[in-house]
This record gives sequence, structure tokens and C-alpha cells, in this order.
Amino acid sequence: MSTALFRALVAVIGALFTLAFFVIVVPPLVHDPDVIGAFAAGFVNPFASGYSLDTVACWCLLAVWVSFEARAKGIRHGWIALVLGVVPGVAAGLSVYLLMRLGQERGGGRRA
Repeated sequence: MSTALFRALVAVIGALFTLAFFVIVVPPLVHDPDVIGAFAAGFVNPFASGYSLDTVACWCLLAVWVSFEARAKGIRHGWIALVLGVVPGVAAGLSVYLLMRLGQERGGGRRA
């Protein structure tokens, strides 16, 4: 896969997730602004709990990766990805981190 295709796919997937998140989550949250209740609703049954725990674990892994690469490779501004990993979600945070990382690696990710 070329770098250009990788960059485009990551950006599109992150943007589509963010758009879907805001279309699906924001209207009910405006109607009932109980953020704690909204979070708890993700654990309403065993199946939802499994997906919610997967999301929490993925954010924790992203945090470990961002922290490690900040020291090992000097990747800067990873905290932005961690914030976006909370809202709108891990897909957005990971997308931003991959694009930031690609831009900061040697050569700026310009090789195919």
C-alpha cells in the first residue's frame, strides 16, 4: 500500500467515524445531557459491555503506544490523540495519531 493511500484511508475512516459519532450521539445528549448516564448506557447488557470494554482497552493501548513513542521516537503532540480518543472516540484518536506519526517520522511519510 502506498503512503498516499494509507494516509487517505486513515483520514477518511477517522472522519467518517467522527461524523457518525456526532450524528448518532449528540442529538440524544442534547436532549438529555447526562454524560455519566450516556457512558453507563454502553454497559447496559453483556454484548454492549464487551464492545465498551474493547473500546476502553484500545484507548489504554493507544495511551501506552503514544507514551512509548514519545520517548523512544520523539513523536510529539500525542496527547491530542488521547483527548480525541475519549471524545469522539478511539477511531478518531488513532487516526489522528497515525497521521501525526507519519508526518513526524523520517522523511515525513513521503515515500510510497
